[in-house]
This record gives sequence, structure tokens and C-alpha cells, in this order.
Amino acid sequence: MRRARIAFALTVLLLALGGAAYVMARGPWFSHDASRPETHAAKGVGPIIYYRDPDGPFFSPAPRKNPAGKDYVAVRASEDVSFDEKPWAAAEPAQQQSSGRRILYYRNPMGLPDTSPVPKKDPMGMDYAPVYEDEAQDASTVTISPGKLQKTGVRSEPVERRELTIPIRAAGRVDFDPRRTSVVALRFEGFIESVGKVAEGDYVRKGQTLMRVYGPDLSSAAAEYVAVLTSGPAARMEGARRRLVNLGLDDATIAAIARSRRVPRAIDWPAPQGGHVIERAALSGMRAAPGETLFRIVDHSLVWVLADVAERDVSAIKPGEPAIIRVRSYPDRPFKGQVALVYPHLNMETRTARVRIELPNPDGLLLGDMFADVEIEGGGKQKVLAVPESAIIDAGKRQVVILDKGEGRFQPREVQIGRRGEGLAEITSGVAEGERVVTAANFLIDAESNLKAALQALDQGQGR
Repeated sequence: MRRARIAFALTVLLLALGGAAYVMARGPWFSHDASRPETHAAKGVGPIIYYRDPDGPFFSPAPRKNPAGKDYVAVRASEDVSFDEKPWAAAEPAQQQSSGRRILYYRNPMGLPDTSPVPKKDPMGMDYAPVYEDEAQDASTVTISPGKLQKTGVRSEPVERRELTIPIRAAGRVDFDPRRTSVVALRFEGFIESVGKVAEGDYVRKGQTLMRVYGPDLSSAAAEYVAVLTSGPAARMEGARRRLVNLGLDDATIAAIARSRRVPRAIDWPAPQGGHVIERAALSGMRAAPGETLFRIVDHSLVWVLADVAERDVSAIKPGEPAIIRVRSYPDRPFKGQVALVYPHLNMETRTARVRIELPNPDGLLLGDMFADVEIEGGGKQKVLAVPESAIIDAGKRQVVILDKGEGRFQPREVQIGRRGEGLAEITSGVAEGERVVTAANFLIDAESNLKAALQALDQGQGR
């Protein structure tokens, strides 16, 4: 009898422990919010937010079954996890607080496929983002709260028309301007009696005596001119003077003969221009044939730089555009010039076009055949629609900018890109002048937009 009583008591104790364990297992873990009243835990109110797996922590935006064949349990707004101090029912009027814009629902700030009809926070404490009525049909628009905008450092600026400068770099060399080069040669057969104190590399002034020259033809012409001046008819005077001019005498030498009325035995031959003597072939006592080069004089006050520009950059260079020249002898001193000419043919071997740049050289620092690094500011002065390059998201086959539509709303827009340079990119189509584009943190907005579009496509696929 005693044994029967003990067995009965043990049976009752085991049943009580099993019931308590069952209640504990079915209570707090599945309630999702121990702080809510028992009435809410027993019977949820509000619209269905999502569905959960009855056997584990898995969720779905639509009804479905788990691998064991059980239906997912509907979780209503009052049953969802919330960090709001106010009860769920008290937050419902917040739908109308939007400065006239009607809020349809609130979405998860991390892009998860769950929504709420009232303001709430996710398990990480982040506010759900409102979705307005005028945004619901635009899948590409992303809305970001002001606090998140400040944290991510989003900046935007308007699309404007600007001068787009394209720096074009090329190699070149310094050359003499042939229009400032003179060759000293005789037009008659003569002899050089003496050469002045002039050597190759010396600087000579215009009119400075280079040499003394004697020639039979020159003496004959001078004698005729003196005879005409003395007693000849005036009609022959111009012809005699013209003959001296044709032999190469300058006006100053002819005027000196006219004043003295004497035929000089030798003529002082002057320098035709100022500059440096880069070639001297004249020697005292030598015989000089007509046309033979005796001196070559170059004016270095203005020089050329001949640059070889790649074929792809030729279209961006126009005459008159500024250029900066740097030579190895003066690496810290840039020389400024202008494009004078783009030669009308390409080098077949290098596929480059020659560009001539003219620049002043008053100090004579630039020497012939110096190697030069050339940077041409191409692109012209015409203003084009441009944005900072940081606003462009290059996806390979397409380029995208993020439009700032105001009030925390952003929308990606595909654009066509033209020339680039100086931190700017030309926009040929896709946006209009005055629209604002995001120039900082645009990759974060683009990633959220792509995630939003992907989740919407997933929801549509599950709904079929």
C-alpha cells in the first residue's frame, strides 16, 4: 500500500514538471517581446508584418511552409520586436505627419523585406524609413533620413555649364623660328678682305659690320652710280642705284657713297638682323661664290616647340590654346606659350600629329634642340554641361549619377559621358542643367537602390 502511494506521487510530480517545461518552451521565445502585455502576446492586433517559422528563427514576407510541412505563423504589428516607448496603438496617427505627403508604410532601414504601418525601430535601434505615396510607384527612388545623411557624408551640387579643360601631354623639342633666321651670302663673285671680330655663338646687332668685301661687279656698279650723280642725267640715276640694290647693298651704304661721291675699294658688309651667329664660314682673304653661305644668324627672342601629339588627342587641340613648356635644364620654371599650328598630316610610323607652339624667349634660356615636356590645355573655351568626376559611377557598359531630389530622396540616372579633364566630366545626355547630383557617398546610395530593386523583384517572384 505504501509503495502504491509513492508511485502515484512520483507520477503526479513528473506530469507537473513536464507541463511547466512545455509552458516555458512555448512562452517567451515565441512571443518576440517579453515586455508586451499578455493580451498582445496571446492575440496580436494590427496588419500582418511578416511570417515566421514555428520551428526556428526563419522569416518570410509571404505565407509559406517550412521543411517539416508546417505553415509559417503570421506576425502582426503588435507582436513584432519594437524599441518604441509608446504602445503600438498610440503610434498609428503618425501616418498623417508628413507636411501634406501621405505616408503609406515604413520600410526596414537595412533593406530587409519587412514593413510596418507605424514608426518603429529594427533590432539594431535604427528607425524604419517612411515610404510616401508619391514614391511607392518609383522603385528606383531611395529615401534616407536626415540623420543617416549626416553620418554618411552625402554631398550634392547642381549640374552647370563650365569650361572643360583637357590637359594633353606630349614630348617635344625646341626649334628656331625660320622666319627669324638670316643667311648672309653675296650676289656676285667677290673676295673677303677681312672678317670682323665675330665668332660662331656671338651675338651681333643689326647693322654691325661682319666683313669687308671686294668685287669687280660691285666696284663697276658703284663707279657708274657716282658718275651719274656727278654729271649724268637724272633719268639714269635711279637705274644706277637700282643696280647697287640688286647686288645686295643696303640703303645706308648707298647713301654713304652718294655723300662721298667716291668709289670705295671694299664695302663693309653689315648684319641684316640682330641675333646669334650659329654658323660662320667666312674667312679673311677667301673667294666667295654667289649664293655661298658665309654667316647664319638666328633671333632667339621667340622660339618654336614642336610637339608630337597622339592621334586620339588631335581633335581637342585648336590654335590659340595655351600651353606650358618644361625643359630639363629648368624643371621648376614653366614657360608659357600658345598653339600656333596643328600640322595637317600624321606621322605614319608613330601615328602622331605635330603641333607647333610659339613662346617668347627674351632671356635666351631656351636653346635649340632642347627636349621639352609639353602640356596643352585643350578643350576650347566653349562651356559644356559638366559634373565632378566623383559624381560618376562607372559600371563598365554604362555610367550612372545619383540625383538629389530633395527631402532625403535620391534616384539613380543613367547618363552619357563625353570628355573628361581637370576633375570634371562632360554630360552629353541624361541630366539637365540645374539638377543636383550626389558627389560624395554616392556608392552607398547606389548600393541601397540596387538592393531595394532586387528585393522588390524577389517579392514579385514570390508573389506569383
